Amino acid sequence: MTLLLTQMAIVLLITVSCGWLALKVGQARVIGEIIGGILIGPSVFGRFAPHLSATLFPISSFGPFETLSTVGLVLFLFLIGMELDYEQLSRHRATAVMASGMSILLPFGMGALLAHSLRIRFAPHGIGSLPFVLFLGIAMSITAFPVLARILEERNLQSTALGTTAILCAAVDDVVAWSLLAFALALIGGENAPSSLVYRLTGLIIYLFLMLGVLRPLAAYLVRRHKKPELSLEILGVVVAAALLSAAVTDRVGVHPLFGAFLAGVCFPRVPHWQFAIRERLDMLVSVLLLPLFFALTGMRTRLDLLNDTSMWLWAAVVLLAAVFGKMGGAVLAGRWTGQSWRDAVALGALLNTRGLVELIVLNIAYSVGAFTPTLFTMLVVMALVTTMLTTPLLTLLGIRGTAKKQPGSVPVSVG
Repeated sequence: MTLLLTQMAIVLLITVSCGWLALKVGQARVIGEIIGGILIGPSVFGRFAPHLSATLFPISSFGPFETLSTVGLVLFLFLIGMELDYEQLSRHRATAVMASGMSILLPFGMGALLAHSLRIRFAPHGIGSLPFVLFLGIAMSITAFPVLARILEERNLQSTALGTTAILCAAVDDVVAWSLLAFALALIGGENAPSSLVYRLTGLIIYLFLMLGVLRPLAAYLVRRHKKPELSLEILGVVVAAALLSAAVTDRVGVHPLFGAFLAGVCFPRVPHWQFAIRERLDMLVSVLLLPLFFALTGMRTRLDLLNDTSMWLWAAVVLLAAVFGKMGGAVLAGRWTGQSWRDAVALGALLNTRGLVELIVLNIAYSVGAFTPTLFTMLVVMALVTTMLTTPLLTLLGIRGTAKKQPGSVPVSVG
């Protein structure tokens, strides 16, 4: 216990400091926290102080880190799902479908084109072609909804046409990406997964039907019948328990528990003051204490020393260029087709190119189920870091800044 508490204190101090420095240089906090995680890992700390690193962060201690960070991610994904405004998605479905569709299809296609070359060089032994293509395509096409929301808030863009379109597209991207991820995980299975693929897919379909067709309308009905509008401690406990149970069910079916947490958030009744209260109570705990453990774990898995020759860095550059060209290219084309100016279309592409924490979650899931080797994992972490760092400078270069007044609490305050 002494070691774990010491590790948590070190991780917290490093990630908070790096996040603060990132804000000072005009970047999102998550950039600093990702870099902080890498500094703690073998690429920096383990390289310059190997004995001290092995003492403070032995491999045997990764288990508690992973457990605690998974609990934090379950709560975090529940909050992301809870922020999804499906009524607004329905009202603006044409724009959302066009722009988000292109910003998913083109980068996914770029990933599929690279998949064969990357698979023969960097894929683990035994990984199937279809699961590898799915995981790589998802990694290329993901958008970090909470990082995007933070950037829009910082620039007062959340109420503009550009900001609204970007948020809608990111929301649709999240739904599609997590659905594809669920299918990819069903193909591979997990620790607790039943052995039969048909069993896993059948369980996933039944789960989706029960959540969306039964529990979501039932929860909305119970909220309408509820006499007291305040969010009591008892109701908060039931909500958190429901998110954890949903995550447990998908884990048992053979799909990652984070998908269950996300869908629990999607099914949560849209009661604005409840949403704000839950976010206020859970977000601070998750952002300050639990997510830094995830950044540390990601840093420990990131091995920049494996990119040890020119060819490795060239492949990393190819992955980065494909990700940027696919994501921004798809969004720019969709923006032009829906009548936006070149400036706004490029700005939309820059916003949707933000990957951040959600990308790291996908990469860690793929790594943990054996879809990516440490080398490919490191290349994709570099891609996630660079693409997220590009967003703010590109918006500044384009002169994109809103004039709307900030609305406190209008968007999540999550670090990811």
